[in-house]
Amino acid sequence: MVAKKNLCILILAAGKGTRMKSPLPKPLHIVCGIPIIAHILKAAQALSPAAIGLVVGHGADTVIETVKSNLSAWGISAPVVFVHQTDLSGSASAVKAALPLIEKFETVMVLNGDTPLLHTKTLDQMFDVHEANKCGAVVLGVTVPDPSGYGRIVRAEDGSFENITEDADADEETKKIAEINSGMYVFNSKLLQNALTQLTPQGPKREFYLTDTLALIKQMNAPVLVFGSEDYEQALGVNSKAQLAEAEQILRDRVALRLMDEGVTLVRPKEVFIDPEVKIGVDTFICPGCYISGKTVIGKNCYIEGNCYIKDSVIGDNVTLKMGTYIEESEVEETCQLGPYAHLRPKSVLKKGAKVGNFSEIKKSVIGEGSKVNHLSYIGDTVMGAGVNVGAGAITCNYDGKNKHQTVLEDHVFVGSNVNFVAPVTVREYAKIGAGSTITKEVPAESLAIARTRQVVLENKGVKKHD
Repeated sequence: MVAKKNLCILILAAGKGTRMKSPLPKPLHIVCGIPIIAHILKAAQALSPAAIGLVVGHGADTVIETVKSNLSAWGISAPVVFVHQTDLSGSASAVKAALPLIEKFETVMVLNGDTPLLHTKTLDQMFDVHEANKCGAVVLGVTVPDPSGYGRIVRAEDGSFENITEDADADEETKKIAEINSGMYVFNSKLLQNALTQLTPQGPKREFYLTDTLALIKQMNAPVLVFGSEDYEQALGVNSKAQLAEAEQILRDRVALRLMDEGVTLVRPKEVFIDPEVKIGVDTFICPGCYISGKTVIGKNCYIEGNCYIKDSVIGDNVTLKMGTYIEESEVEETCQLGPYAHLRPKSVLKKGAKVGNFSEIKKSVIGEGSKVNHLSYIGDTVMGAGVNVGAGAITCNYDGKNKHQTVLEDHVFVGSNVNFVAPVTVREYAKIGAGSTITKEVPAESLAIARTRQVVLENKGVKKHD
């Protein structure tokens, strides 16, 4: 998308959000893995604006710190300017607080800080309409099933914009109007600044309404247009935990529909939880109860059984994940098999065709091509070659109480059951380790290592013999 050098996007996120019943600032509540404000920033960034202004108030320090520390992770490259709103007397006061910023730009787009469902395409179209018609302002209007509580967009007989009437000020006829103000606008910056100086306080709280600037701009003989959208969900604000859950479900439904359109099979779409940035290949089959989050990439023809958890990981083609597998910040190459109830902790790598089975845990290790860790084992800080077979209950003792140490198992090593490797230790290729051994020293290639005491059977004199 071409950079819009004269566009500033202003996001109003200073509200307290008392209905959330939480000390966490409303913009930081999580929807599909990232904060509400991140969704809006990402939508804004997609327009390639010259700057993004973020108006903060309640919990400002926490919001600013969170946003600053995550800009790169969220893909925000436009300059972000934080504006503190101290006068909380309405939406227009929030915009006034940002005047030193917006006066530098020809066009200002105003967004709400609690609408994580908005579409970038809609914002781009609004901007294009504004530019093509040399408008004073464009407002996004949506038609909702229940307009109660929203400002109504009142149109003239020819369908043109007339004004916006707040719900509290609307008469019975106006309340029948189903087209509402979304709270999203594109303004000519100079006209907006002029209109802001003419506002008067309204309503029982004596607030300054940003909506009133539209009528004032119209009086300046500048076009004010309504950009109508059939998708009213994108204008839904999050003001309570119930609305937070609603937004989460809507966004996840969108993701599920997109993935199915791309050729992914979701057995019960409403019973999987997939983040928007996840990518999944064609003919991958996903069962209910799975959580797939972050920037995970899954290849084609994979089979993922129920209740698997995958976060920020790369899964190759033709991989099978059995019930309850947990994978975090790891890489699984093609044709691998995991589970049931296998656990890959961060920085683990499974090479082509490797297997990790029942209740086995891998941490910061490489499992070589075709190698197997099938039963009840812990493999940590280990480099494992190809064709290694690890028996049930094997443990790499990687921590000495102060430092972590590495275990190296070279190609085609065979490890018996209940073996302990006391790191740092290396086992050379084709060596075999006897069951029950505790290995503390290097094992040469093609040798057999047994490190356990000889079984001794003694008479138990304390036990009476049976007659």
